[in-house]
Amino acid sequence: MHIHIFWDSLSPPGLQVPVTRMIAGILGVPATVSENHVRIMGYVNERKQIDAQVLLDSIHTYKHRHSIEEPILLVVHQDLFRDGSRFVFGLARQTAGTAVVSTSRLGNEFYGREANDDDLIDRITKEGAHEVGHLLGLGHCDNPECIMFRPDTLDELDRKKKMFCEACREQLEAWLTPD
Repeated sequence: MHIHIFWDSLSPPGLQVPVTRMIAGILGVPATVSENHVRIMGYVNERKQIDAQVLLDSIHTYKHRHSIEEPILLVVHQDLFRDGSRFVFGLARQTAGTAVVSTSRLGNEFYGREANDDDLIDRITKEGAHEVGHLLGLGHCDNPECIMFRPDTLDELDRKKKMFCEACREQLEAWLTPD
């Protein structure tokens, strides 16, 4: 098992390595980061956002064309949405092994606060590990400190810890350990 993290050129530079190392550490799975080669699809002009479902289709097409079996997490700067939601921090499609995270609403600047790379690294890491957790078979968790808790606000994301609760950790280890 290996996780590919594709970092889009519009995403904040210089954060790729620490985010990748932390996600790998949280999940206990090796991860590498590289420049993004996936075509960014799904922009909806009226919303000024990208339809995350369409972008997941684009990632899946890339995986298929390049015969990539392992999960791919794409980090983009553009704001994401999905049907029924004003926005999403990220989205995953387990059946395709694809996930996307947007840094758009993860930076302090979006909320009129002073920029802070440590906050941004922390949030990208949490959301990235959360979405890859879905790719590894985990659902949402009710524990607000668990990485698999689904945050609706930045404050909820900030309250999460960079770790799994005991129940989610056991599920992850069972999924990663073949019989």
